[in-house]
Amino acid sequence: MRNMEKLEFKKIFPGVWRAGVDFQYPGYNYGGLLERAGVKPFQEGFDKQAETPFPFAEAPRAKQAGGKILFMFPFGGQERLYGLGLVYERLEQTLQVRHLRCDHYGGKDNGRTHVPAPFYVSDAGYGVFIDSASVISFYMGGSVRKDAKNPPPEKNRGRDADWQSAQRSEYVEVSLDGGRADVYIFGGASMADVVSRFNLLSGGGCLPPKWGLGMWQRVNIKYSAEEVKQDAAEFAKRGVPLSVIGLEPGWQSNSYPCTHEWDAERFPDPKEFLREMSGMGVRINLWENLYVSKSAKIYEKLKPYSGTHTVWGGVAPDLCLPEARNLMMDQHRRDHVAYGVSGYKIDECDGFDSWLWPDHAEFPSGVAGVEMRQVYAALFARALDGLYRSTNRRTYGLIRAANAGMSSFPYCIYNDCYDFRQYMTGLASTGFTGALWCPEIRGVKSAEEYVRRFQIGCVSPMLMINSWAERVTPWSFPEVENIIRDVIKLRELLLPYLYTAFADYRFGGLPPFRALCMDFSGASATSQAGVLDSTDNPYALGKMAEIVDQYMAGRSLMVAPVFTGNTRRDVFLPEGEWYDFYSGEALGGGKTISIDCPLEKLPLFVRGGEKGGVIPTMVDGTVSVLCYGEKGSGSFYDDDGLTYDFESGTYYRAALSFVKKGGAVEGTVTVEHDGYRPVPFDFMPIGNGRS
Repeated sequence: MRNMEKLEFKKIFPGVWRAGVDFQYPGYNYGGLLERAGVKPFQEGFDKQAETPFPFAEAPRAKQAGGKILFMFPFGGQERLYGLGLVYERLEQTLQVRHLRCDHYGGKDNGRTHVPAPFYVSDAGYGVFIDSASVISFYMGGSVRKDAKNPPPEKNRGRDADWQSAQRSEYVEVSLDGGRADVYIFGGASMADVVSRFNLLSGGGCLPPKWGLGMWQRVNIKYSAEEVKQDAAEFAKRGVPLSVIGLEPGWQSNSYPCTHEWDAERFPDPKEFLREMSGMGVRINLWENLYVSKSAKIYEKLKPYSGTHTVWGGVAPDLCLPEARNLMMDQHRRDHVAYGVSGYKIDECDGFDSWLWPDHAEFPSGVAGVEMRQVYAALFARALDGLYRSTNRRTYGLIRAANAGMSSFPYCIYNDCYDFRQYMTGLASTGFTGALWCPEIRGVKSAEEYVRRFQIGCVSPMLMINSWAERVTPWSFPEVENIIRDVIKLRELLLPYLYTAFADYRFGGLPPFRALCMDFSGASATSQAGVLDSTDNPYALGKMAEIVDQYMAGRSLMVAPVFTGNTRRDVFLPEGEWYDFYSGEALGGGKTISIDCPLEKLPLFVRGGEKGGVIPTMVDGTVSVLCYGEKGSGSFYDDDGLTYDFESGTYYRAALSFVKKGGAVEGTVTVEHDGYRPVPFDFMPIGNGRS
């Protein structure tokens, strides 16, 4: 097929259309990301979605060109594009070029990233997903074709003040190796609505166990069982809540490559160690990478089911083969999970060219090395998901890479990017990808920075200190120990609200943490003119003024963290009603305010109105519903927090609403699903002197 052909889309769910492309190009047979992840669309979530019209007046087109598939998607004049995986420098991707490849982040948003999800979303109310595990190139509306119907006018740089190096085209162009791919188009009333449907296609979001939303501490690489127990005891002594301790590489008899076996000197009795930690109310998470050492007991059996190249001397299991998966999972079940290990931190599955297998590596399943790199994380997450489901125990952990189709797997992304501002952008950007981001606490230089990083973690997918190299604890800076303790307790207070936000993710696809522009069009980026510099900026490229230092947590809570060194900051309040979380003060909306930022307070704001103003919290076993404004509504979700029984209906869900009368409120609880124990509710007005 030499000419561009219109893609024939078929509606498969409300607001979701699919078109398959198969040019049967010899030598290429890439599998899809959804297929590798083994996920199925979450039908129950789609049943509640409203119908929406197909978003394009002109049909997207495709053609085969030199062993590649080329796609063309219509692109409007002023729309803004977001997505394309985990990014750190900017959220908006309009006019950018991205070559999506799973890799260690190299300091530039060029497509080499830990989450190279080939999905983008427009503020015009649609999204596009290319389901292929190939390396995919996206030209985001800046490549102008010779036969363009409405090309941008030609400019003279020597005379025209408005000359720009980047020009808007009529299409987003996408190319990838091979001859097969599935294309999905999503519609919706907002970007949040579009992304929700994308996540539902991937099986819905994950619902972590309740303990996963507590305080995490990763300990030094060389810690022994006794040192771990001493740390846990110190947490208890100081009254600092602790939920999970993560063991780093030294727990294994060999790592880099790994045996996945306990080190007999440091952990002489792992079963007893896990039993004692459980008695202290602390769960254990294990670090590992997937490259198996020659000294591992499963090495000889696994070797035939591994790739042609080693990593640090260890073999790379072909996780597309059931033989390789079964060997690894049998060991994990027998030596870890049966003892009580709660989950894993899966490292080095993102790749780094200097040590990972090359693109031309071969695997016995026939999957190409370049594709295996794109899906390696998904394959192992899928295997572990099956393992924990077989025990009916939920897990939560960390993973170094992800891709489209992994939203239902209970893992947070992490990497070696530690810049405070990039943490914020990463947290906001993952909302567009079907992934979660852990702004881990490490590399801190001052007590003030320690508090500010803790505050970001407080309202994020995971609150975690990573002290694998240094010994860092909540009391590392004694002068702020009480503030840190209060931050951890604030997270515990918000647990019912955050757990409900994750339930919305699981059942409805709505990202629990997301960029402000996903919900509010007024939070889009604005352009700032660039300054000409013959060396550093020869094309006078401008910058984007984006709101990345504010984000939504759940449906009603807006977080505005403070960067180190700041005592005041500006906060953008979108249109509508907004209230200070602590005092209940009405702040209005559609404007920017300046606020004081004392070190002990994380700025939080509550969205009010008929579809907001409700924050369920937990106080002494009672759900204390914080109520902001004159009237509002929200929801509450609960289950056992441990098992997968909620998937068969064992959960409780209620709609909450209130009307304020005088200084009191009248609250209403409407039970929507009564499959788990009910809880008492106490509606508390915030404001009018109460806080």
